[in-house]
Amino acid sequence: MSELRTFSFGGGWQSTAALVLAAQERIDFRTFLFANVGADSENPHTLRYITRYAAPYAAAHGLDLIELHREAKGTTETIRQRIMTSKGSRQTIPVFLANGKPGSRVCTKEFKILVTGAWLRAHGATADNRATVAVGISLDVIGRANESKAIPYERLVYPLLELGIRRADCPRIIRSAGLPVPPKSSCDFCPMRKIPEWQAMHEHEPARFARACGVEDTINAHLAVKGKRPVYLTRTGRPLRELFMAGSQLPLFDTDDEGCDNGWCWT
Repeated sequence: MSELRTFSFGGGWQSTAALVLAAQERIDFRTFLFANVGADSENPHTLRYITRYAAPYAAAHGLDLIELHREAKGTTETIRQRIMTSKGSRQTIPVFLANGKPGSRVCTKEFKILVTGAWLRAHGATADNRATVAVGISLDVIGRANESKAIPYERLVYPLLELGIRRADCPRIIRSAGLPVPPKSSCDFCPMRKIPEWQAMHEHEPARFARACGVEDTINAHLAVKGKRPVYLTRTGRPLRELFMAGSQLPLFDTDDEGCDNGWCWT
C-alpha cells in the first residue's frame, strides 16, 4: 500500500504558504485536510478566504484541499453547538478562570486532530501503516514541534522547518503565487485571541463580537445554576461585553503569543 501523505490545513499563513510550496513542488504533499469546526465557529474571514482563493488555487494546481467536519450521532457537530446545548457540561474551549489561568482545552483534539484522524483511518492508516501528517509549524515557533504528540496511526513531520521558513516569510511566498495574504486563523470565539483583536472585532464587526459574548454568557449562565464561579474568554477576569464600554479602562494588552501549541488551528 502506498504511503498516505497529508498536510493539516488550518487556513492561516503557514498552511497557505505550504499550499503554494506544494504547487511549486518544493514540498511533497498533494492532499491538504481542513477540519472545519463549523460555519458558526470558524473565523468567517478564514472560511471566505478558503472558498475564494485557497480552494480554487489548489484545484488549479492538482492539489486536493478536502474539507472535513466532526460527525456525532449521524449529524455534523460544531464547537458552538456543543457549548450552547450542553448546559455548561462541555465548555470545550480553554476559557479563563477569574485568576487568569486557562481551563482545559479539548477543542483542537476533538474537532481537528480526531476528525482528521478519522479520515486517515478511513483511507488506510493503521498503527502498522502510519500516515505521514505535515503540520505548518514554522522556524520561529520551533519549540511547538513535537513528534511525540502523534496519534498511533500517524507520523508528524514539519516541512516548513526543513526549509527554514519563518512565519514572516509566509506572506512573500503567498503573494508570489498571486494570492492575497489570508487572515489569522482561529475559532471565532477562541480565548487565545489577544485584546487588540477583540477590540477590533468590537469596533468593526459588532454582530460577530456579540455572538462571542453570547458564548461566554451561555457558559456562565449554566455555571451559575450549578453555583460555580464565572469564566471568561479573556484573561482579564471581566466579561467580554464589558471590556470596551464607554468609560471603562481598557485592560493592559497581553502581548505573549500563547495560542494553541500544536499548530493545528492557527497555522
